[in-house]
Amino acid sequence: MTTDQNSLATTGAAATTAGKIKVLIVDDASFMRKAILGMLAGDEQIEVVGTACNGQDGLEKIRQLKPDVVTLDIDMPIMDGITSIRHIMIKSPVPVVVLSSMFSDGVITFDALRLGVVDFIPKPSGAVSTDIDRSQQHLIDRIKMASEVNLANIRRVRLPQLEQNRPPDHGCLPLDYLVAVGTTLSGPNTIIRLLASLPPALPAAVVIVVEMSAKVLSAFVDRFNMLVPWEVVVAKDGMELKSGHCYISSCQESIRIRELADGTVCLRKVENSSEPLNQLFMSAADVFQQNTIGILLTGIGTDGADGFSHILSHAGVTMAQDSKSCVFPNLTDNAIKRGTVSNILNESELPQAIISIMAGQRSSDDCCM
Repeated sequence: MTTDQNSLATTGAAATTAGKIKVLIVDDASFMRKAILGMLAGDEQIEVVGTACNGQDGLEKIRQLKPDVVTLDIDMPIMDGITSIRHIMIKSPVPVVVLSSMFSDGVITFDALRLGVVDFIPKPSGAVSTDIDRSQQHLIDRIKMASEVNLANIRRVRLPQLEQNRPPDHGCLPLDYLVAVGTTLSGPNTIIRLLASLPPALPAAVVIVVEMSAKVLSAFVDRFNMLVPWEVVVAKDGMELKSGHCYISSCQESIRIRELADGTVCLRKVENSSEPLNQLFMSAADVFQQNTIGILLTGIGTDGADGFSHILSHAGVTMAQDSKSCVFPNLTDNAIKRGTVSNILNESELPQAIISIMAGQRSSDDCCM
C-alpha cells in the first residue's frame, strides 16, 4: 500500500468533517495521487476521503467511502477509466470529474462525456510544476460544482454507428435559419443527444458554445462528427456558415455571427469575452433576425439571458431546457426568471420544436405567395 493510501486507509464517511465535499481520487500513478491531494488540501470545503490505484479499486472505495465526487484517470491497469465510468453510473452513481492526459483521443473524450461525466480536464504535465499550479483552482471549482449536480438527470447517450452510412451533404440547402445553442457545465452530453435527434436536411446551421477545455474540444468534435448525420466541426475565425453543418466553440474562445458585404455569413472570434453565450445570441439575432432560434441547455451561471432578450426583440424564438431535466438547472432558471424564454421544453421535445418552427415559417411563406 502506498503512502497516500496508508494515510487515508482509515478515513471514511464517519470521520469526514461535517459539510465538507468528500472526494475520492482514482489514478494509477502514485505521484499524481499525491499531486492531486496537494492541490485539494488547502481548500476548506473539500476533504479527500480516499485514493484508489485503478478503476476496480475505485469502485470498491466508492461503496466503502461514499464520496460526493470522484476524480478519475483514464489510462489505468486492471480497469480503465471508461469502463469505470460505465460501472459507476450503473452501480454506484456519483459525479465524476475526469482528469486525464488522454484529451487528444477522440474516442476517449467523446465516450467519457457521452457517458455523463461532469467535465473532462486535461491532466497537468508534471507532479510539481507551474502547470499544476495553474490547474489547481480550476479543479477545485469543478469539484465544488460537481457536488451540486442533479445526479438523477445524468443519462448516457446511445448512438447508432454511422461511419459506413453517412447521409449526403446538405450544405446545398439555403441557410435561412440559425440555431444558436448555449450551455456550460455538463452540456456536451445533452448536445450529443440533441444533435443526434435533429435531421440535418434543414435550411439551417447550428452554432454551439459549450464549456469545455479548448484542448479537449478538437478530439471530441472529430469523434462527434463520425456519429451523427450533421457535419460537425470546430468553430474557427472566418469560417463560412452552411446549412446541415454544426459549429462548436469552447466558452474559452467566444464567437460572433457576422454577415459580410456580399451576404456571406461567417464566424468571428471575440477576444476576452466574459459572456460568450450572450455574444453568440445577440450576434445571431442581428444577422438572422426573426429566423434565429436560441437554445439554452443545462449549466451554471447567468450568461445567455441578455442574449435571449435580444433574440426576442428581433422576433426570434428562445427555448430553454426544462430545469427539472437539467443536470445543472441554474443557467436555464436564470433566463426563465428573467422572462426571456418563449418556450420551456423537456430535452426530448427540443428537436421537434426546432423542426416545427421552420416548417411553420415555410408554410406561412407559401401562403403569402
